[in-house]
Amino acid sequence: MEGKGFRDRIQDFTAKNAVILGASFDTSEENRAFQEKFNFPYDLLSDPDQVAGAAYGVIQEDKPYPARFSFLIGPDGHIVKVYDKVVPADHPDEVLADLG
Repeated sequence: MEGKGFRDRIQDFTAKNAVILGASFDTSEENRAFQEKFNFPYDLLSDPDQVAGAAYGVIQEDKPYPARFSFLIGPDGHIVKVYDKVVPADHPDEVLADLG
């Protein structure tokens, strides 16, 4: 699971002044339970109305959940890189490398 890799490497991200956020179409309550179950030290954002999902282009017409994308967002709030081919086991290392 992608989230576990980020959880396990959170100190490496913190050392690079990076903030990790997860997002889903689930409710806040569902995300809170998921966060607690897997002991994620970062926030999970809820988008049950899929407004952010539409803005970021991650809605899958044939599925009730978003496509697995990640976005590296710079300090100015602009998207620096889009990861649209995510391999969960490798992804934390890939993002850390891009952070420099």
